[in-house]
Amino acid sequence: MSSRMDTDPGGARRQQPAGDALVSISDLTKQYGGAGQPALGGVSLQIASGEAVAVMGPSGSGKSTLLNLIAGLDKPTSGVVTVAGQRVDSLSETRAARFRREHIGMIFQFFNLLDDLTVADNVLLPAQLAGMRRAISRTRMRDLLERLGIAQHANAYPGRLSGGERQRVAIARALVNSPALLLADEPTGALDTANGEAIGRLLLDLNAAGQTLILVTHSPELAAKYARRVINVLDGQIAEGTRPGQHDERAGTRQ
Repeated sequence: MSSRMDTDPGGARRQQPAGDALVSISDLTKQYGGAGQPALGGVSLQIASGEAVAVMGPSGSGKSTLLNLIAGLDKPTSGVVTVAGQRVDSLSETRAARFRREHIGMIFQFFNLLDDLTVADNVLLPAQLAGMRRAISRTRMRDLLERLGIAQHANAYPGRLSGGERQRVAIARALVNSPALLLADEPTGALDTANGEAIGRLLLDLNAAGQTLILVTHSPELAAKYARRVINVLDGQIAEGTRPGQHDERAGTRQ
């Protein structure tokens, strides 16, 4: 597989100009339970279309909570989350699920593939749920598997693949609906060094093709290689605007 992709993998939509905010967060707070320190407290943030952003911080700092709120998987206690012009925080569970299928791709650390479905069917599932025409979805699936170097495994089951191959299947699944936003939560954490680096390069290629990417990671090395901006989260607060490799001093002492 080439180290660079000259075209947008899977025909993913080109994003709007980079100066436009694809993700806008205003005064966002998430409080679990009653009293005590909130998981996130009064966070405001904008992410431009076409950006590659790394969200860093120690365990329990609030970075995964932030990702879940952006995806509409969780509801904030207060504040506003807007993605691609949609108030995500105000959606019902049903409408939030529909919005994710149409606008957000998600890559998880442990792949979350369905072992009783083939690779092809795993990738096709979000397209089927979104009501995409069968001919279009199958063409997009085949194109993605080819570009990700795993077309030969289309009829295999995930349990017969290596960790790196399973992660590529998960990426194809996340991209099949041409999402405006790709969210990756520790996408290389379950992989060995070689596969982790390959997936990191792939994410970089996707961003170079116009894909907006938010990457949650605890690794300064991964952030430095594959993000243009680092957002440090510590105790539910954000210090943003740093470049990769120049992390917030307080957060750096706990990573």
